[in-house]
Amino acid sequence: QVQLVESGGGLVQPGGSLRLSCAASRSIFNINRMGWYRQAPGKQRELVAIITSGGSTTYADSVKGRFTISRGNAENLVDLQMNSLKPEDTAVYYCNVGTLVASHWGRGTQVTVSS
Repeated sequence: QVQLVESGGGLVQPGGSLRLSCAASRSIFNINRMGWYRQAPGKQRELVAIITSGGSTTYADSVKGRFTISRGNAENLVDLQMNSLKPEDTAVYYCNVGTLVASHWGRGTQVTVSS
């Protein structure tokens, strides 16, 4: 079973930046999409950003212009650069990797935006 591990979360002041990364315990083949989702307390998990195998990206309206999803380097599968963070961005952020036959999730990393 593939394990995904997110890193880079933490506490940041409004207007600050964080970069999240997602690594896998082993190679994943036939990836067709990778994405970041988030879940705030009392709310449903929601899409933040997705990048397809072809490089197309999709963002939630609430993060457009502030967040950037990108393929990672050799160690990380996918990154999420978050700029101009707002208190409403506070949530647990989850990495998701989809293949033709499976959807893998990480356990999440907490992002807290507060002064």
